[in-house]
Amino acid sequence: MNVIGMGTALLECLRVRRLIERHGETFLMRVFTNREIRACQAARHTAEAFAARWAAKQAVLVSLSMGKPRTHLWTDLELRASPGGKVRVLLRGAVRDRAEQLQVRRLRVSLAYTRAYATATALALAGRRRHGPPPPSPEEKE
Repeated sequence: MNVIGMGTALLECLRVRRLIERHGETFLMRVFTNREIRACQAARHTAEAFAARWAAKQAVLVSLSMGKPRTHLWTDLELRASPGGKVRVLLRGAVRDRAEQLQVRRLRVSLAYTRAYATATALALAGRRRHGPPPPSPEEKE
């Protein structure tokens, strides 16, 4: 596998908590999918979980060289955690188009948080997949 891009992001959890308190559902619906909102609200530390997912989305965009100008919707990326803790990234719209343009075959994401900060790192990888064809888009799965 060849590394096409790498992104990292660090967010202050208090900032995210304040955005949620100030803008509520408007902010959440702009940045997160319904599935992500449910997953974060079920977490023990809700604001920190939202901050970590948002940091992961930012890291993925940087790894795809889409940091700026903003040509995407935040909900074009969806992060899903498997029971084993592995993070799966589903792409839609302009973000998916950009990944295809770069011939990205895999996205690897790592995220973590404390009470104060959330951080994430993303690797965009090219090359052959070890098992089968590329994963289906969310629209094809649901």
